[in-house]
Order: sequence, then structure tokens, then C-alpha cells
Amino acid sequence: MAGGAALPVRRLLLLLLQLLALPAGRGSRAGPDSLYVSEYFSQSAQKLSFYSWYGNAKLFHFRVPEDTVLLRWLLQASRGKGPECTNMEITVHFRYGAPPVINPLGTHFPANATVPPSYSLSMALRGTTQNNTFVNISTPAAGDWFIAAHLPQAAGRIEVKADMFVLRLPEMPVLEPGVAVPQTIPSPAKPLHVKVFVPKHAAGMRLELRSCLTREQKACAVRVVLGSITLPQSFQRILTCTGNTSCSLALESPPWEKWMQIMVESLGAASANVSVEMLASFTACRPGSTSSFVNFSSLNQSQTGPRPGSPGAAGSPALPSGEASHNASAQRSFCLQTQPVVREDLDVVSVRYRLLNGPGVPVHTISPTLLLLNLNTGMDSGGSLVVNLLLNKTSVSLGNASVVGCVSAASPVLSLNATRNCSTAFFQGYPLSLSTSSAEAMLIVLYPQTDDWFLSLQLICPQGQGECNSAEAKVTVFAYLTPCFNDCGPYGQCSLLRRHGYLYAGCSCKAGWGGWSCTDDSKAQSIGVQNLATLLLTLSNLMFLPAIAVAVYRYYLVEASVYTYTMFFSTFYHACDQPGVAVMCIMDYDTLQYCDFLGSVVSIWVTILCMSRVKKILKYVLFLLGTLLIAMSLQLDRRGVWNMMGPCLFALIIMIAAWVYHGVKRSRCYPSSWKRWVFYLLPGITLAFIAISVYAFMETNENYYYTHSIWHVLVASSVAFLLPPRDKHKKPWAWSQKLTCRYQICQNDREELYAVT
Repeated sequence: MAGGAALPVRRLLLLLLQLLALPAGRGSRAGPDSLYVSEYFSQSAQKLSFYSWYGNAKLFHFRVPEDTVLLRWLLQASRGKGPECTNMEITVHFRYGAPPVINPLGTHFPANATVPPSYSLSMALRGTTQNNTFVNISTPAAGDWFIAAHLPQAAGRIEVKADMFVLRLPEMPVLEPGVAVPQTIPSPAKPLHVKVFVPKHAAGMRLELRSCLTREQKACAVRVVLGSITLPQSFQRILTCTGNTSCSLALESPPWEKWMQIMVESLGAASANVSVEMLASFTACRPGSTSSFVNFSSLNQSQTGPRPGSPGAAGSPALPSGEASHNASAQRSFCLQTQPVVREDLDVVSVRYRLLNGPGVPVHTISPTLLLLNLNTGMDSGGSLVVNLLLNKTSVSLGNASVVGCVSAASPVLSLNATRNCSTAFFQGYPLSLSTSSAEAMLIVLYPQTDDWFLSLQLICPQGQGECNSAEAKVTVFAYLTPCFNDCGPYGQCSLLRRHGYLYAGCSCKAGWGGWSCTDDSKAQSIGVQNLATLLLTLSNLMFLPAIAVAVYRYYLVEASVYTYTMFFSTFYHACDQPGVAVMCIMDYDTLQYCDFLGSVVSIWVTILCMSRVKKILKYVLFLLGTLLIAMSLQLDRRGVWNMMGPCLFALIIMIAAWVYHGVKRSRCYPSSWKRWVFYLLPGITLAFIAISVYAFMETNENYYYTHSIWHVLVASSVAFLLPPRDKHKKPWAWSQKLTCRYQICQNDREELYAVT
């Protein structure tokens, strides 16, 4: 469990039992042999932020154990320090198997992309500092569950913490396929939970209830629920049985190689004890292979395999006449053709599926062609699954014939006729279609759930399948998993996000582009606006030239070097930071960004220290030591607010202390010249405060190009005003005296004496 651990403290256990409505003690028995076990999992709180791209949503990842019959989430939203009168709505999304695909801004998704729905709720903070919300789910699906939370608008510091309570039935009864098993329902308040293992290549499942009687041997009424709940859509199948006659429910394409939960609850009196006989049976699909590399044995040939209840167990009991005829026809010919697929892991959330027989797949009318796309590693749900189909040719002219495909999870669709929709027992698949008029089809599944995915292909003849029995179509299949579809395009950046070791990807868009893959151009900037923005952000750094000239003129060579460094890297960082066509990178983007941030903070640091007029040896020690500490701080958190505030405050304290010292020593205000205050210090301080105000309060994503350019101009101009005058004993531009080889008069700064050299 990511970020979770069972709590051994009795006090918390009592609280948990109270939340789950269980009596305190070891557990609660649902029957003579059933014992519930309660568990608690928690994850640390995360600070929420305004949603502008998926990286702003805070993700929680939980793993629900097997045999869980009740799940309860506790969501705790708390407000940090700040005004409490502000009302705030927090949006929380839930999804099983993969992170929720959300679109709070209402932007467009890329073409051919599917948008899996997610369950959403709102938590309100209205004048309070905390809000607790519970979410209850009975018979939840076992596996990965994800919760995403975000704020709809900018606000103060708000944190969300997610806790998960589960109630498990570790000794859940197991149905043996083909064997009628008697079961007892103690009361309507305590339903019966059983499970059955669905074997591989199961085409259908049939559940039958017999001899449903109460303790008084009267006819009973029960409700049977097959499958587990997945948010927001649940494909549970419900069967209501009344009387003592047999009733049954058939499922097509049940999930392969998984445990299926079955819940039976009594609809009678509260004290009625109900007994029922349950029988589960499966129909087998006989697979064939067109490859010499892989051959699958049919399900009917493995009846002497593992015992029932083990992962390899299967049964083939007698079936009704319709299903028996279907099974008999399957014995004469394969009910599906398999194509061997190799999974190649390329990088993080990056997989390519390669067909051993080549990309061309033969498709027939008699049985579907099946391809397995393995996405069950637990780390594949954070990307986008792309399936691209191309109809190459057909053996004969088929007219209106078409190739129908279906992409589904957990189990394949084994019958792709013209009237059947693309769905399995518990999953709504994604249909695809190819024809002579539309020879290409693409499907993009955003954040596919963790499972085995299947691609089923079959040739369909509208005039009748008999006319196409000898026909064959060739379909080229390209399937891959990518972190971001199309790498977010030219106006976006694909970023890998991490939460407790789980990796997922998202697109950060620029230049007004938006959407999941930065394909929404409703607010996109034109090429002219992009060029103007690049010119503003880069050429505004030339305002450092006056500051550099003043520093050199006043003999502050170290400060001039720092300003030159800042101007250079700020110019080329902003030239590289622009999206689209108006971009130029002279080195790695991350290196340019780090050097720009470092130069900006160090420039402020050396300017304030230079204004303090401390001794040279102390000044240069502070220069070097401060630069090293600033470099370390930027490496730890490049965008931390104290990276700039810390050096500024510390340097201001040193400057104020030095000015007070000079004023006390001279018994008058320092600096003493009113001209220095009126024409230099006050204009420089005013420009600096305006720059800080623009940077802190006016800069947004929309006006970033203009406000940040103004920031460059104001900061560089303020430096030229704030630099102190040169030393009285220093002559400007005295390079000829420094470089000549002759006797000259030199000044000793320390002893203020003159010597002949």
C-alpha cells in the first residue's frame, strides 16, 4: 500500500470499528465461518493549488486488497493561515485502475481520444478551517484506486488528506465451477459474499440459484449482485429471485483470470434465515494461433489441472441447448485466432507492442482475431495508449464489407457482428471501424486502467457472412504506450509527475494553447505575438548595460561581472523558454534556467552588500559565501520564495547595521549628502519597489511577457541608481597607469601613505 500502514493502536482501532459500524472486538461474523477484518490506510496531506494543468492536481494512490466487501474514504480538507471568511470549493475525483482524466477548464481533447469518466464531488470550506467528507463503496473492485483533488480558483493554503478504511472477508467461500454448493444467508443485514475464479479463454459464465428456502421451508426472495463497483460507472449485474424455483444469469466475456465477487442478500423478514444452492459454470472458447511461435491449448483440454479455487481452475458443465450448440460449433473451428504480441519497454511509461508475424494481421469473418496488449504492471496507467489501424487490402472485392474492431480491458469481445456493441460483461469497450472508404482508424485511451487489454478484429459482411467466408483482410496494427500523445505538440512540454513512487505524465501548455495534449487553440497566440514576446523578454535585459557601465566606471568590477553574467543567461534563458517557432536554445534548458535564477539572486545580493560600504575583505568574503549558499538553496528548491527573500533580508540587515555604524561614528546621518538621497537612493529604491510590486501582484500567465519585461527594465535601472559612488582615491578608467612599466606614485589604501615604486 502506497503511503499506508495498519494502525496497531487500540484507540484508533476502536474509532475504525465505530466508523465501520462494527462491534468492538476481533471482528464481526457474517456467518458461522466468516470473520471480517478491518484495516486502515493513510497518506500524508498535500497542499492544493489552482488548476491550470494536470500537474496542479494532487494525486492520491491506494491499493484496495482482495476480498474487500466495504470501502470507506475519509477526506479531510483544512485551511492554512490566512483569512477564514473566504469561501472555497474543492473538487475531488475518483477512478479505479488509473488516474482520473479531468478537464476543469473545459478545453478540447485531441481527435480520436477517449475520455474515461470519473466520479467527482465537491468539498466546501465556508468560513471554517476544516471539512471532513466520507465516501462509502460496497463490494469495491480490488486493485489500484486514484483520487485527484484541486482548487477551482486561486486561494490560500488548503490541504487535503485522504484516509482509507476497508472491511475484508479473508475466508470468503469459493464456488467450484460445475459443483452446486449450498450456502446460508444469516439475515438481510448480513449478506452472503462468495467468489469464483474466471479462467482464461472463458467465453461466458452462468450463475444459477436453486432451492431457495427460508428456515420455515417457505419460498424466499433474494437479490444477487455479480461483480464489483468501479467509479463512476459500475457494470454490476443484478438478479432478483423469488420463490423456490431456479433462476439464472448469464454473462458474456467475463474478466479472464480474475476472482469475481458474488453478493447474495435476503429480501425477506429481518429474522429470516435463508438457504440457497449456487452453481457456477463456464463456456470455453477454443483459441487457435496463426503463429508457429505460440500455440494456446483450449480450455476443455485442461480440466484435470489445478483444483477449484486455484488460479488455473476451470469447469465445463452441461449447458442449455443454445449454448451447447455454440460450444459444439466451436469444437469444429476455433472461436478466435490469436496473434503473438511482444511487449518492449522503452522508457518510463513508454511501451511498444511488436507483432511477431509483422504488423500485418489477417482478419476473417468466421472468428475474430485477438491481440493482447499487456498493461498490468501497475506503472502503465499514467500514460496514453494509442492504437492505430490501417486497412491494407482484401482478398476479394467486398463492396460494403468492413473490418470491425474493439479495444477492451480484462476480457475480449468474442462476437463482433453488426448489431453487437463493443462491451464485455463489466467493461464498455472502444469500437473501431475500417472500410474501403475509411481505411484508417485511431484510438487514444487517456490513462488506461491497469489490466490486460485486448484488441479484437473481425470482417463483417452486411449482405451475409456466408458470402465472405473465404474472404480475408489485411490490417496493419500499430500499438504503443506513450507518456504524452504527440509529445504535447510544439506548444507544450511533457512532464513526468511522481507521487509515492507512482509515475504519471501531463502536458504543460504555453503560448495560449490548452487542452490535454496542448491541441486547443481557442486562446492561442499568433506568430507575431510570439515573436513580440520573445523580443520583449530578451531585449529588455539590455537595460543591464547602463548598470554594467556604471559599475565599471566606479571601479566595481566584481559587481559588473555579476551583472554581465545575469544579462547573458537571462537573455538566452528567455529565448529558450518560449514555445513554438520563436525559440532558440544555446544549451540545455535546465542549465539556462538555473543560471538565470542564480544570476538574478546573486545580483541583488552583491548590490545591497556593495551599498553597505563594509571593508573590502569582508565584502568579498560575503560575496563568495553568499553565492555558494544561494547556489545550494537553488539546487534544493529552484522556485522557493526564500531563495530571493532570504538573501535580500540578510543583506539589508548588514547594510542597515553598516549604515548605523557609519552614522554613529560620524555623528550624522549616513549617507550624509542630500544629493545622494534625492538623485540616487530614492529613485533607485522607488524603482526597486515598483519592480517588486509588478513581479508579486501584477504578473500573470496572460501578461507575463509584458510584466516580466518591465521587471527586467526596473531592476536593471534601479541597480544603476543604487550603486554607491566610487572611492575618492580611485581614478576612473586609470588603465594606463595600471599597465605601464615606469616609476609612478601609488596609493596605499590601508595606511593612506604614498610610496615610490
